Amino acid sequence: MKVSFPSFALIAKPDARDSLSAELIARGFSIEPRASLRLHAIHDARELEAFITTKKREDIALVVTDERAILARAESALGPEVLRFSSPEREFTQQLALIVRAIDLETRLQEERADHRSLVEINELIASALDVSEVLFTVAHRLANASSAERVSIIAIPSAMAARVGYILASSDNRDLQNLVLDLARYPELRQLIETNAPVLIDDTESHPLFEGTDDAFGGMFHYRSMHLFPLIAEKRTLGALALRSRAPSPASTRLVRLCSSIATALAGALRSSRAFNQLRDRNQQVSTERYEAERKLRETARFASLYENAAEGIACIDSQGRLIFGNRRAMEISGLNERTGPGQDVSFLVHPDDRQRARELWRSFRRGEYPRGIDIRLVPRGIEDPVVCSCSFAPLPEEEGTVIVSLMDVTEQRRVEADLIKTMGFLESLVEASVDGIIAADMSGTIVLFNPAAEKIYGYQADEVIGTMNIEQLYTEGGAREVMRRLRSPHYGGEGRLEPTIMEAVDVQGDVIPIQLSAAMIYEGREPVATFGVFTDLREKMEAEKHLAEAQAKLEMSERHALVAEIAGAAAHELNQPLTSILACAELLKRSPASNDPRLERVTKIISSEVERMAEIVKKIGTLTRYETKDYVGEQRILDIERASEDEKSPGR
Repeated sequence: MKVSFPSFALIAKPDARDSLSAELIARGFSIEPRASLRLHAIHDARELEAFITTKKREDIALVVTDERAILARAESALGPEVLRFSSPEREFTQQLALIVRAIDLETRLQEERADHRSLVEINELIASALDVSEVLFTVAHRLANASSAERVSIIAIPSAMAARVGYILASSDNRDLQNLVLDLARYPELRQLIETNAPVLIDDTESHPLFEGTDDAFGGMFHYRSMHLFPLIAEKRTLGALALRSRAPSPASTRLVRLCSSIATALAGALRSSRAFNQLRDRNQQVSTERYEAERKLRETARFASLYENAAEGIACIDSQGRLIFGNRRAMEISGLNERTGPGQDVSFLVHPDDRQRARELWRSFRRGEYPRGIDIRLVPRGIEDPVVCSCSFAPLPEEEGTVIVSLMDVTEQRRVEADLIKTMGFLESLVEASVDGIIAADMSGTIVLFNPAAEKIYGYQADEVIGTMNIEQLYTEGGAREVMRRLRSPHYGGEGRLEPTIMEAVDVQGDVIPIQLSAAMIYEGREPVATFGVFTDLREKMEAEKHLAEAQAKLEMSERHALVAEIAGAAAHELNQPLTSILACAELLKRSPASNDPRLERVTKIISSEVERMAEIVKKIGTLTRYETKDYVGEQRILDIERASEDEKSPGR
């Protein structure tokens, strides 16, 4: 015969435990080491006396020996709560069932007596005490000890169905915790209790559907795994809740539900009749909505506190008298103040003397409802000699009339760099404007973006006629601009991105071709070319001067040649006249000699005389040369043309 029993723990000698356990299991019993009922195997008189001395309610004697003396002693000391292991199985099972039922009845009776005493004590305490808060704490503390809950709380919900907030009136683990506001939106178990007016028993929050998607059940600092809530109901209205919480999963026993329901009923009556609860209810009706909204806004803004404190910009709040109310860490660093000395300080002393008039004008604009942004004001922080330039933006604080929020950023270095950049840009602009060479820049599409006065003079265009409207190709002869870009991209004309001085041809506003000397380069941003610029030199005047110089040099060379010819001619005439005179004299002597009658000699003498005279005439012409004139000779050679060179010297009648 097998009967369903609770589990038993078997206590026996080591050498007998296994065999006894196997026999009991074979009879249908469940043997577990940590069961609440314990079977003590009795083998001898010594074990029996030890059991009689230490027996507790959950202990059952299992006599495994047949010695009559031991059986008699067991029956006289323990009565019917003795099991004989040698009894037939049916008799053994029936006897064990009677013992277990007796133990269960005795346990329940003792629990009911203890619970009754607790309820009587609580009712007497509620009826006699004047300090309701102390009574509620005592009740919570006692119930926590009796139930082994880690926290027992008594919660008031003055306006149940319309409530948005509740109040913890007492907590077992903190005597001073009173009237703590709860946002019911964060407590689904309380909302279910209000909706159902029935106990809410949650054995494990991690598996309960009520807490799906929530990380921290009950919204506290600790994570509670089990929750058992009982409504405080008076006149069919839920006034609050009795809440038991534990960090470990724990099912609610029948005894616990019965005891807590009774205590909840007593507490509901006490809250209903207590003056404190009535006052709390009236107060809740008046201010619950406002307080809830204020706390909700506070929760929403609390997450921005760290952002405000650690912002890269300084943020400060100044009252209508110009005193600092508060400022974040960066504002304190910029102003040289600190959290201890800063609040309440007049901030006007921080403004540079030269900017105080501007600060006063700003303050007057605040009164007119004007709050400018991006205003530079110089501050002189304590301990710093050089002023700090701050870019300030202002805004009103709606909740406080006359109070201004200031956002300030230290732009000292930025303004210094800007000033240096402006100075450099001004110098470069003056340099470009004053340059005698034309300077033109264009973007990569060829649109002109810079055209200085010298370029205006060269091309005849005005800057406003070409900037942004004209393409650089229009300033060159056909194909000239493309040739410049080809050379700029080539490494052979001064390096890639550069063009060394090159002679080019440009076209002015009249369409005339202008010879120019061009130096050009590309402008880069990173590694990408974004523009080109060129320096143009007008070569017209230079080329005209070179032409005049060449002509002058040619004339000078010709004059030098003429002088040389005259000098050579004079020298030649002088040197040739003497031998010619001698030859002519000899010819005359031959004519007069006795042999002159010879016809042949006479003919030769005449030829000599004729040629000498001819030569004398040539020498005479050479002596009168004044110009350098040439004529063709054999092949490509040219010789001096004596006739043309000396004809200016001939007299009109000659």
